[in-house]
Order: sequence, then C-alpha cells, then structure tokens
Amino acid sequence: MVSKIEDLKLTIKDEVERRFEEFKDIGKNGDELDLFSELSFCVLTANWRAKGGIKAQKLITKEGFANYNEKQLISKLKEVGHRFPNTRSRYIVENRWIIGNLKNLLQKDISESRRFLVENIKGIGWKEASHFLRNVGREDIAILDKHILRIIKDYKLVKEVPKPSWTEKKYTKLEKELRVFSKMVGEPLGKLDLYLWYMETGQIDK
Repeated sequence: MVSKIEDLKLTIKDEVERRFEEFKDIGKNGDELDLFSELSFCVLTANWRAKGGIKAQKLITKEGFANYNEKQLISKLKEVGHRFPNTRSRYIVENRWIIGNLKNLLQKDISESRRFLVENIKGIGWKEASHFLRNVGREDIAILDKHILRIIKDYKLVKEVPKPSWTEKKYTKLEKELRVFSKMVGEPLGKLDLYLWYMETGQIDK
C-alpha cells in the first residue's frame, strides 16, 4: 500500500496540494457564509454522494444556504436529486444560528471544534465534522466514510475496522491507528484521504 501511495504521489501530488491550498484558503480567508456553505455541504453529503453535494452547493450558493427558506431549499435539493431533501433542508435552516461563530470555532483545538460540531449541529456526526474541518484546511484529521473504510479494511491498514456507528472513542482510536500509516507515506491524514479517495474513484473531489 505504501508503494501504491508513492506511485500516486508521482502523478497527482501537485493536484492534491492545489486542492488543499483551496481548503486552507476557505478556512483562512473565507467569510462566515463561505464556512457555513462548506458545513452545509457536509450535511448534504452524509449518506449521499460527494459529486451531488458539489452540484447542490454550486446551485444553492452560499447566500442561498444562509437565506433560502425551507421550501426553497427543498426545491433546490429535489432539482439535484438529493435523497433526503426535506430533512436536509430543515437541518440547514436550523443550523443557521452558528453563522457568526464559525471563525471563532476554527481557532479552537481541533478535538474541541469537532466535538462541538457533533454535539450541536444537526446532521453532523464524527465523519461529517471531520469532513468539514478538513475542507477548511485542517490537516491532521481523518474522514472515515464507507469508501475509505473499505480501503482500510482491504489493505489491513489498521488492526480492526469497526462498524461506523461512531462514538468519539471509536472514531479517534481508528484515526490514531491510521495516523501511523499516514506518517509512513509522509502525508497528513487530511491529504491521505484525497489519495485514498482517488484510489476508490479516480478523482480528487473534496
């Protein structure tokens, strides 16, 4: 597996680095609506596909995530074929209270930020909180979705892959084990995810 990642680095490293600079730019220079748009993207991609989430994010726009009423959001999500337009639209509306606080949240310790998101934001679990934090430039965090778990299991990158009914203890334990492999290939967890995702899909999304 190390050799597979090293081979990938020869061909897609520049693209991975460019994508991560985009993530960092959102976290550093994005406004509260940019950050809320990214958080809403992670709400939308839970149990759905990343490409659909990207399409929805472009259609709705950051202003739409912040201002559309629930009915308008439902219409937009149905337009892109979302599996759960009603529930996700409600979550987005109910999460708007966080707008104005996201910049401050990103200044906190990464474990504290992630725990806060899981405990307080509708539609956000451990995987989704990790996805959001990575997408705003935090490197040392793993996105343990079903695709990545499949690769981890197939290549035996960790001792045991639990079923994704996550608690903080289970999530951070697996993340810690995967961090050992990330150090072997010289890439932080957030960037390693992009390489593993490319292995699974042939693309670098987010």
